[in-house]
Amino acid sequence: MAGRIPLVLLACGSFNPITHQHMRLFELARDHMHQTGLYRVVGGIVSPVSDCYGKQGLVASKHRLAMARLALQSSDWVTVNDWESQQSDWTETLVTMRYHYSHIAAQHQQKTGECKNLSTNKQPDSSGPQLKLLCGADFMNTFKVPGLWKDDDIEEVVGRFGVVCVSRGSLQPDQAVHESDMLSRHRQNIFLVREWVHNEISATEVRRALRRGYSVKYLLPDLVIDYIREHNLYTQDSEIKNKDAKLRPLTKQAIQD
Repeated sequence: MAGRIPLVLLACGSFNPITHQHMRLFELARDHMHQTGLYRVVGGIVSPVSDCYGKQGLVASKHRLAMARLALQSSDWVTVNDWESQQSDWTETLVTMRYHYSHIAAQHQQKTGECKNLSTNKQPDSSGPQLKLLCGADFMNTFKVPGLWKDDDIEEVVGRFGVVCVSRGSLQPDQAVHESDMLSRHRQNIFLVREWVHNEISATEVRRALRRGYSVKYLLPDLVIDYIREHNLYTQDSEIKNKDAKLRPLTKQAIQD
C-alpha cells in the first residue's frame, strides 16, 4: 500500500435503520478501491441525515445515530459522525462533503506539518487524503429527480471529489452514468463496484416487517434489534410521520430558485 493515495469513504443517508447492507457497502468499496492499485482506504464515515429531511417514517436522529454506532462497534475503520444530523436544517450532500474534507485535510496538515490552502473550491490535494462519496446504485438515480439536486452540486460532488457506487440487485449504476452527459463527462471519477453476492436488504422492508411484528433477525445486527425493541421504534404511528410533507431538498431548492 506504500505510495498509494489515502482515501476516506463517506456515506450519507437516512440509515433508518442501518442494515447489514449499509455496512457491506463499505467493505465492497474498500476492496474495489484497493484493487485499482491507486488508493489505500484509511477510513469510512456514516453520516445520518438531519431530522429536517422530511422523509416519511424517519425516526429521530438520536436513535439513528445510536443504532449506527451499535452496528459498527465491530468495525475498526468505519465510524459514525453526527455533524450532518445535528444541523438546524437539512444539509446538501455537497456541503457535508466539504465539511468532512476540510476536517480530514486539517488533520493531515497537523500530522505532516504542512500548511496548504483548504478552500472549499480547491481540488483535493493528490498528495494528501482524498474523500469520495459512497453510495448504492439507487442513489445514482436521484441525480435525475427534478428539483432534488442542483447541477453545480452534482458537478462538484462527482468532478471534484468522486463517487464510489455499488450495484444493487437489478440496479446497475453504469446505466445512470451512460444516460447523463454530466456523469459521463466525469466517468473517470466514478468507480462502479459490482456486488456479486446479491444482498436485497431494504430498510423500507425492514420497517414494514417491524410494524407487523415479524422477525428481522439476521437483517439487522442483534444490538440494533434490541435497541429498536427497547425504544419501541418503527410502529404504525412512526411510519406516518412526514406522510404529507415534501422532502426538504425540494422545498429548499424552490426557495433558492
